[in-house]
This record gives sequence, structure tokens and C-alpha cells, in this order.
Amino acid sequence: MASTALAVVGTAAGASAAPVCTVEYSVVGQWAGGYQGAVTLTNNSAALTGWSLGFDLPAGQVISQGWGGKWSQSGASVTVVNESWNGALGTGAKVSGGFIASWTGTNTAPTAFTLNGTPCTADGPTPTPTPTTPTTPTTTPTTPPTTPPTTPPTPATGAPELSVSGNRFTDQNGATRRLLGVNRSGGEFMCVQGYGIWDGPVDDASVKAIADWKANTVRIPLNEECWLGLDNIKPEYRGANYIAAVKDLVAKVLAHGMTPVVELHWTHGQYTGNSSGCSDVHASCQKPMPDAQYTPAFWTSVADTFKNDKRVVFDLFNEPYPDRATSTATQAWTCWRDGGACPGIGYEVAGMQDLVDAVRTTGAKNLVLVPGLAYSNDLSQWLTYRPTDPAGNLAAAWHVYNFNTCSDETCWNNTLAPVAAHVPLLAGEIGENTCAHAFVDRVMKWFDDRGLSYLGWTWNTWNCGSGPALITSYDGTPTAFGIGLRDHLRALTP
Repeated sequence: MASTALAVVGTAAGASAAPVCTVEYSVVGQWAGGYQGAVTLTNNSAALTGWSLGFDLPAGQVISQGWGGKWSQSGASVTVVNESWNGALGTGAKVSGGFIASWTGTNTAPTAFTLNGTPCTADGPTPTPTPTTPTTPTTTPTTPPTTPPTTPPTPATGAPELSVSGNRFTDQNGATRRLLGVNRSGGEFMCVQGYGIWDGPVDDASVKAIADWKANTVRIPLNEECWLGLDNIKPEYRGANYIAAVKDLVAKVLAHGMTPVVELHWTHGQYTGNSSGCSDVHASCQKPMPDAQYTPAFWTSVADTFKNDKRVVFDLFNEPYPDRATSTATQAWTCWRDGGACPGIGYEVAGMQDLVDAVRTTGAKNLVLVPGLAYSNDLSQWLTYRPTDPAGNLAAAWHVYNFNTCSDETCWNNTLAPVAAHVPLLAGEIGENTCAHAFVDRVMKWFDDRGLSYLGWTWNTWNCGSGPALITSYDGTPTAFGIGLRDHLRALTP
């Protein structure tokens, strides 16, 4: 659903002294029986080494999950106590948190707040605030409703035309949607290695096998040199032949009611620095960033190909890692967004803004996914540096494996939850190298609890301990790892 916002400021009218705190409370996503809220506290008093925010939920809302602090609820009373990492709150400093809650009747906003037991007023009780006019988020194309519908919209049949509404994916009927499914690897490496276009069959039966797992999304990694038809690729695997094969697979995915995510995986540009995957100038491995020479042209062509079908999603670049080449986070995130001559990278880089612009200049309004740093495992400054999208249809992409840095609930609460409070979040790759599924079970639970999206890596018959691979056969027979995703998807779908 679209987001609604209500600023609640604890300042007494005509007060002679400044309130001890100011609070903004907002509903950033709402659906039948549930919603996601956000709270931002500003400390207007002396610096604090610890804080406790208190308020009452006036209409029977019950909080089930919270982040940015330790949340507890007794009856209507809610208390949020600082975490160890955000307890210091200087004068004028802000701290934000969020939560998931249920609601019945009217989803009324709280009107009174306390900081460490002191009302957020200069003197006297906190008055009922006057709601401010909601500011439509830049990612929301239309003004959201201020009250929930009595019944949720009916989801569109088949693959949906996806849009960003606040921090949710919605279809053409306005129904909230989640992207849940798998990756289908092969199109990124087979052609550049001279073996074919796909790794294994992509006939109707093999695509139906994915749908039989109750997946609703298939991510399709691509190679820019093969799509653009560069001379280093064998003629039978490049240009028109490659594009036709991609279009055919996209059509099969759509025919089975699933969302195709076309994603740029391997790109041109010579990089031999820290964590280099190859010394080749060609698109034969994962590079730290897209290249300015070919990648904008790739996305212009892909967007032109699919712009008349909003059911197709664009994932701009697999796993950026300019943080391995540059010396500071600021340099890495600036390179990520703006491109150009990036420290430590020996070719001109196309930034995420360049790629968004390449897509939108074609007139394409399709949903665009933008990954973070550290092989897409770091979203810590995604909101600060996110590209501008004139279509307002931009979401965050993230990858996680059991061996990544951000691979536990503490990191997810601290770095993912704030992003997911503002824009939709898709874990475009989840997996583990254990031939089991205990880790992805944790990932899926965290994402399920927040209504977020995820895709398993990968629908290929590789060794599940090194791939990791979901299947042993393209008829859908799962590996010991794949059983976890298959059974979970089937349990989510009636």
C-alpha cells in the first residue's frame, strides 16, 4: 500500500521553554490488518548517554517487531530503549526506529511522547497535535490515501506490472506484492566462455518446474558484451541471437505467471586491483563497477526492448564492490552513484545514476532495482546516495550468503531495516555453502516478518556446497539446500 505520514510534535502551544524532545511518527506502509511505522526522536535537552522513548498506541495496535531500539509493549503503553550502539544522543541529535504492528478499526496515531519519563512538552500536558500535510515520498508516484481501504485490493492475475508505493511493491490493482523465487544463472557466463547461451535447458518444462515450487519471480543474469554483440563473442552467441534467447526466456517466465528480473551481471573493463576476479578486459568475471564505455548502451538497449511491458523488472548491476578499490566509504559510495574516474579502478565507471538515466531516457517506466556496495551486501548509506529516479519506481537490492559480513540479525536490524522503512527491499540472492538451509531459513524469516522479498541462488545443477545450487535436475528435484527454499515457498502459497 502507499505510505501515509503524520508529523507528531510534542511542543505545547504558547510554551515559554523548548520541549525536551520532538518526535515524528509516521505510517510508511499499511495493509489489511497490519502496518509499518517509523519514529524519529530529536533530543532538545542536554546530551544523553542513554534514552527511553515512551508513548501510548491509542487504538489497540499491537507491535510484533521493532528495530533501532529495544521495543516492548504493555497494554497500550510502548517503550523503546536505546541499543548499545545508539545510546549517545547529543543536544539536537536525532535517532530513528521502526516497527511492524497489527491494527483494527482505525489506525490512529499516538499524540503524546516522553523522553526518559519527561513529557515532550515545555510545561503542561502534551496537546493533541494538528496533523501536517503529508509529504509524498520521492519514490511514490501518486499521493497516498490517508485511510486504509475497507478491503485490500485484489491482486492482478499473472505476472504483475510492478510499481513502488512507499516501501512496498504494488501491482496495477494497488495490491501489495512480494517477489519470491530463484535465480536462473547461465546467461552471464556461457556466451563469453564460448559454450552457448544458457547453462542447461530453458524450455517450457524447465520453467514450469520453477513455477511448481510456487516461485513468482525469476532473476536472469546477463552479459553486456553478448547482448551488444561485441566481436570477442562467437557469432552464434551474440547480438541478435543472444537477445532473441533472452526475450524467449522472459516470455516463458511471463507465461507461467512469474516476474522476470533481467539483471546485468558481467561487464567490460580491466580491473586488477584488490579482489579482482580476472585480469581480462572483457566481460568474463564480476567487475567492481559497470563501465562507462558499454554499460549505458546495454541498458538503453534492454530498456528499449522491454519498455512496453512493465511486468519486466530491471536489476542494474549484480554486485558492486568499489569499496575494495577505494580507501574511504565516501569515495566508494560517490563512485557508486556518480561514476567517472574512481580511485583504484582503471577504467571510466558508469555510476548508478548514469544507468537509471539510460533506462529512463528511453521512456521506460519499469521497476528498477539498485544494489549496494560490498558485493551488494552493504546498504548502510544507500538512502544517502541513492540515485534520483524521475519515474519514482526505484527499489533497493541486497545479497546475502552465510560467509558475508552482514549476515546476522543485528546487522540486518541496523542497516537493512532503515532502508526497508523507506523503499521496497529485494534480497536478489540468498544462499549458503553448507548444502543445508539453516542460514537461509533465518534470512527468510527476517524478511517474512517484514513483508520483504527474496530470491534463492541458483536454479542450476551445480555442487550445492560451492554454487550453491538449488536443484540436482531441471525437473525441480531439490538439493539438500534447495529443499529449504522449495518447502518454504510452497508453505507461503495456499
